[in-house]
Amino acid sequence: MADVQLTKLAECAGCGAKVGAGELAKLLAGLPVNRDPRLLVGFDRSDDAAVYQISEELALVQTVDFFPPVADDPYVYGAIAAANALSDIYAMGGEPKLALNVMAVPRDMPRETVHEILRGGYEKVYEAGALIAGGHSIYDPEPKYGLTVTGFVDPRKMLTNAGTRPGDVLIYTKPLGIGALTAGAKAGLLAPEDVRRGEQLMMTLNRAARDVMVQYPVHACTDVTGFGVLGHALEMAQGSNTELHLDPAGFEMIPAALEMARMGVLPEGLYRNRHFAEAQVQPGRVPLAIQDLLYDPQTSGGLMMAVDPDAADALMAALRAAPGVPAACRVGRAETYRGGARIFLEDIP
Repeated sequence: MADVQLTKLAECAGCGAKVGAGELAKLLAGLPVNRDPRLLVGFDRSDDAAVYQISEELALVQTVDFFPPVADDPYVYGAIAAANALSDIYAMGGEPKLALNVMAVPRDMPRETVHEILRGGYEKVYEAGALIAGGHSIYDPEPKYGLTVTGFVDPRKMLTNAGTRPGDVLIYTKPLGIGALTAGAKAGLLAPEDVRRGEQLMMTLNRAARDVMVQYPVHACTDVTGFGVLGHALEMAQGSNTELHLDPAGFEMIPAALEMARMGVLPEGLYRNRHFAEAQVQPGRVPLAIQDLLYDPQTSGGLMMAVDPDAADALMAALRAAPGVPAACRVGRAETYRGGARIFLEDIP
């Protein structure tokens, strides 16, 4: 099993393999949409998960997410894929309850390797307090793994990426640069400790951040994954008809990832994200390497929250004090949309 280098079996790693947001919108255009007043969030909303109301106090939150290997260790890969899928439920303010495996494996992959991928997924789901109840698997030359996840949320308290209000403060909960790290690891350019740091960040659930978030007047939330900070921020701004002013200096950027960006060692998905969002971004005088990390596809990234400005300091303090929250970064603000660009990057002092 130690001889199997999973990342060598895939063209793209993790969320860097996602279809670009712009291309995805074209693929979905014109599809018929059946209306149901209980479907509170559907695929036409560009949100993190679907939400279907059961009663005044209960709604189902459903998502599916899977991708090719982002780590060579099969257990780590399985755990990262599971954490990434669970994150969509947390982004809606929900609690995961039930999951199903989605898996594709080469016919000649050792049984022990497949077992370890599944074990990583199972243990991460159980850490989230949810259950795996089955799944579906096929043979494929390129391995892929992930989950469908069902959770619960109070529909009166659910969060979407479209609730941002002018004046809201933007907070982000993980260090930035995971995509560049995975590109560097795949190229063999990272020190072992940097590889381990990236894997640990990707395996960290957004559960603790969600548990803090729901105690404060957060108006909108999204988890930053394959479309990068700027792709997901653009969806937030468009959905809420606001403009977002981001402070690049406010993000905690992984030093090794910034080094990879300066060297031009970047994942393919970053360029798809730039193509999708850059027409709506005013970059100011922000250095290119830092812009790249803002477009960088984040596998199992953090939560981006839009919180009432009067509660921002208290939320930041609570996140910083909570075990299991990798970062608490005040990264910008929302303002009334004035037309033109939706995203503005502040100059770095």
